[in-house]
Amino acid sequence: MIIVAALIVAGAVAWAAVQIAAELRAARQDAARTRAAALVALFAPGLADAQRDPRAFLVWQPLAAIARQLFPAEAADLDKAAGRRFPFTSEQIQSAHSQWTADWLAWERTHDALYKRKAAAASASGGDPAALRGELESIEQEKLDLYQRRYAEYVRVGKALQSLVP
Repeated sequence: MIIVAALIVAGAVAWAAVQIAAELRAARQDAARTRAAALVALFAPGLADAQRDPRAFLVWQPLAAIARQLFPAEAADLDKAAGRRFPFTSEQIQSAHSQWTADWLAWERTHDALYKRKAAAASASGGDPAALRGELESIEQEKLDLYQRRYAEYVRVGKALQSLVP
């Protein structure tokens, strides 16, 4: 009778241990899903920002690298679900770099045309040749100053984007 009671108690304890283990496993899986969902929510604005402006990668990609390092299992699950590296792929960053370059070239053409029009308008106004020369030099200096500032930003961002590609 004592042996039967001991077997019943041992069976109950084993059954309880299996149930507890199952609950712990379910709780870990639920916590992992919650962390993955939080990562998706965290990077949703970054995905939108990066589509609008290539410079957004300079903010969001380092954060993504940290998140991937802190939560490797969740990052792997998100990669699998997305069918690619989440949230940003190397191809997206390279594309952003290409877009940054194309935007720069378009700005450069527009900038040059704008200052040619300014110089032509100043020349067409006639007047004192010394004053006209001063006006044209002022226009050229303004053009050069703006170009140099914008070019420095173009180079800085371009190099930074390139450094993000593994």
